[in-house]
Formats: sequence, structure tokens, C-alpha cells
Amino acid sequence: MIKTIFLLFMLSLFCLCNAQNLGALLFNGNCITCHHPTKTISAPSISEVKERYKKAFENKEEFVSYMATWVEKPAYEGSLMLDAIEKHELMPELAFNKEALRVISEYIYETDFTKYETAY
Repeated sequence: MIKTIFLLFMLSLFCLCNAQNLGALLFNGNCITCHHPTKTISAPSISEVKERYKKAFENKEEFVSYMATWVEKPAYEGSLMLDAIEKHELMPELAFNKEALRVISEYIYETDFTKYETAY
């Protein structure tokens, strides 16, 4: 219930700010927990994930669609990162709706994580 309310609140912010800012907010509040911008810690770095996806899907819409769909229901089949699954295990299923995953995926596509500043 709390997750649903939080997610609805976050998505309502979409009306108040542009998609890039909402994508940054959602990514930094969730994804960065496992996906460091440049270091592989408990999961592949988001730079590595982005690089693999962009090699497979150069077109932004295809990149966003595939990533959002896969993250909605992670599965070994259809993964572009089988080596990462073997090393870190399969990503858990998250409680995000497809639109939130699309916003996050757009943010990932547009962000240069090699220039990303982190406190850790």
C-alpha cells in the first residue's frame, strides 16, 4: 500500500517536472542501490547495462521499450546480460508500473554515467 502511494506520488510529479528530472529521481531513489554508475558491486554498473542495451538497440524507442519490458518481468530468457545473471543472479521483480520503467529507461538512455558524481 505504501509503495503504491509512493509510486503514485512520484508519477504525479511527472506533471510538475520534465521526464529527465523524474527519471533521475526514480533512478537515484531506486536503481542506484544495486547499479552504481561506473562500478560493478552487487550488480553490473548502469554504464555497462546501458552500453549492452545500446549495442542491441541504437534507436531510443526500441531501447526504452525492451528495457522497460524486461525489467518489469526479469527473465533469463531474453536477457542481454546472461554473464551478469550468472555472476549476480537474476534481477528481482520490482513493483514499478510500465510507465515508471519507461521514464527510468529514457533517463538511462540519455545520461552519460561516466560523468556521474556519486558520494560512494
